[in-house]
Amino acid sequence: MLKNLKIIYAAGPGNVIKTYEYWADNQDDPSQVSVTYSGQFYDVCRDLDAEGYVISSNSDKKLEKNGQFILEHRPLPGRNSSGIFYHLGQIWYGLRFIVSALLFKADLAVVADGTTHWFLLYLLPVFGVKVVPTLHCVLWRKYQVPSGKEKLILNLNRRFFAKDCTAILVASEDIAEQVKQLTDNQHAPMVPFLPTYRRSEFAGVVDPDINASPFRVLFAGRIERDKGVFDLLEIAKRFASENHHNIIFNVCGNGSQLEALRFAAKQAGVTASFVCHGYCNKPQMREMFNRSHVVIVPTTTDFVEGFNQVVAEAILAGRPVITSAVCPALSYVGSGVVEVPPNDTQAYGDAILKLSNDQDFYQQKQLNCLALQEQFYEVSKGWATAFTSVLKNLDKKASSPLSEKITV
Repeated sequence: MLKNLKIIYAAGPGNVIKTYEYWADNQDDPSQVSVTYSGQFYDVCRDLDAEGYVISSNSDKKLEKNGQFILEHRPLPGRNSSGIFYHLGQIWYGLRFIVSALLFKADLAVVADGTTHWFLLYLLPVFGVKVVPTLHCVLWRKYQVPSGKEKLILNLNRRFFAKDCTAILVASEDIAEQVKQLTDNQHAPMVPFLPTYRRSEFAGVVDPDINASPFRVLFAGRIERDKGVFDLLEIAKRFASENHHNIIFNVCGNGSQLEALRFAAKQAGVTASFVCHGYCNKPQMREMFNRSHVVIVPTTTDFVEGFNQVVAEAILAGRPVITSAVCPALSYVGSGVVEVPPNDTQAYGDAILKLSNDQDFYQQKQLNCLALQEQFYEVSKGWATAFTSVLKNLDKKASSPLSEKITV
């Protein structure tokens, strides 16, 4: 079996130190509804008695050593920049990560998307460090042709996914299809995973009451234009003009466009039916789900979408979802979803009216949600299981122990 592994993990922007503190006390991080990926990484390292070095791009710079783990918050330079400064930040961060992996004498590097440009990581296998990317977002906008600059980067990344990485963890079928397309099916083995939830998180959510008025539509997520929040406002304005006064939008979340959205709703005179709540903690979100009839996910084609866990959470709350194929989660929960064409504000509004006016249709969608829930509770479908399967497969195939590597 696997022995004395040293694994470095680029985990994205989460607060991996706080998550570790909860994990060490046998608790899930209460700031997240799903089981965090860093928490699952800690589980794998504990089960295999492996040393772990976790690097997050969290802006709260910090470095700690806890038991078998080194935990670091290493801010990503240029995260909010554009053009050359963004790419320079990606390259600098990637080079620093490579150096950290070598100094740690890592056997394997697990790297979440957004860490760096993938093509840089070809250097790690040169020094005997195996690389496993974990892809949570599509590689390019599903319904848009990549720009010239994006095509250049994708072309540079092609070799990495085809030859330089050991396996690829993928969060959706859409991501897997793009990897296949990019590499002409000459890619490293892909292992799928789903977000994982505890049953206790939804134990307090009551069944929706279709007879309750008003009919409540819930949006939960980042308040950004490409997440479709201004499309929601257009729907609310349409409903006001058509005298559909029994439909209320509850918009929950923070983002750069929150105040602009509130101002636009006020200017349109729809603040009574279009309520921007801002950030909501878990008890507040549970109440929002309890009051809601449906959840809407109107992500536009301008956004590089991930699985979008709000879709899974809506299904677990027993609420039908209105969304488009921009959202990769659709392929896992289709029978509980009213699918509309991307960016089609008219169709989104019509779907709300259909669900609010047709009780039989609504109840069938709601029942379908119940049949779809189990997949998100199954640990066997989660990230930790997927990653562990990669490690065990490497151990079986290795002609020499994983611990053999070039000394730096």
